[in-house]
Amino acid sequence: MEPLQIGFIGTGRIARAIIAGLGREKEAVMFGYDRDPGAVEAIAASHPLTGCPSPAALAKEAKIIILAVKPYQIEEVLGELRQSLSADHLLISVAAGISSEFIRKNALEETRVIRVMPNTPAFVGEGMTALCRGKMATEGDIEVASRLFSAIGRVAVLEESQMDAATAVSGSGPAYMFNILASLSEGGVRCGLSEEDALLLAAQTMLGAARMVLSGTRSPEELKREVTTPGGTTEAGLKVMDERGIRAILIDAVAAADARSKELRK
Repeated sequence: MEPLQIGFIGTGRIARAIIAGLGREKEAVMFGYDRDPGAVEAIAASHPLTGCPSPAALAKEAKIIILAVKPYQIEEVLGELRQSLSADHLLISVAAGISSEFIRKNALEETRVIRVMPNTPAFVGEGMTALCRGKMATEGDIEVASRLFSAIGRVAVLEESQMDAATAVSGSGPAYMFNILASLSEGGVRCGLSEEDALLLAAQTMLGAARMVLSGTRSPEELKREVTTPGGTTEAGLKVMDERGIRAILIDAVAAADARSKELRK
């Protein structure tokens, strides 16, 4: 499969993760623009990225443009880019809370837009990216975006109305997992483990449990039952979790993040 010509406007944390992933997979010929030329130079020193002096110059080199700037910068960036766009360009936005229609209306009427929500485990090739397509985008555009973001983890194609929920689960989710890991580790330390050993035991256990869910056909509830022996240690721990309402707390955490995501795009 021929490498894709991809341009990045903005070279922040998520852009760097994507660039690193695509570079490992040799999936693309990449170009980058950032208002801080030093940022592009730093990435180009270790990844196959060619710097461009302006958004217009980048649009001449790449028909797929990833908008990797902060949400509040999107309108300004599109204003700079609009005159250089054509119907052949595909815009992929990682800006949280910015709708595909907002991007299209600030670009061209015929602009094809894919909106994505990656997360920070992309830095270690274990990201989870939610994709949705805008009004003018095609199935082929979704396939291209899926191919790109598969280089940094897994991909789920959703409706745009589901993107707030995806933000709440996978976008914010790593922070929930880090909180759980810190708590498990602290519990291990209180029971006599060193901090290093406790964190290793907790983190590898979470990783292994996640892989069991992803690689098999059994649900988390089924897997939980397999681990739990009546009257055993696991049952004792789960009983405390049930008494303290941990399940309800996590469900409410997702609901709160979803509600906040909806507020931020109003």
